[in-house]
Amino acid sequence: MNIYVGNLSYNTTEDELRDAFGEYGNVSEVNIIKDKFSGQSKGFGFVEMADNAEADAAIKGLNNASIGGRNLKVNQAKPRAERPPRRSAY
Repeated sequence: MNIYVGNLSYNTTEDELRDAFGEYGNVSEVNIIKDKFSGQSKGFGFVEMADNAEADAAIKGLNNASIGGRNLKVNQAKPRAERPPRRSAY
């Protein structure tokens, strides 16, 4: 299950998220979304857990939990919506 994690402190690391979610089960992947130009965290990311029961437990246990001084928003990630193609500026 893919899990959305929002309201992250800009200083939160992928290792910190892996450790927090790891308390609930096996974490397959952690990805904090970063600005492509500055490399600065955008304040949200995704955690992948193979076992849905473990993922549900992590969502319930970590939603509104404090990491890095911020209360997390944790829920099941929704599929990315289709975006219309960008128009050329020319």
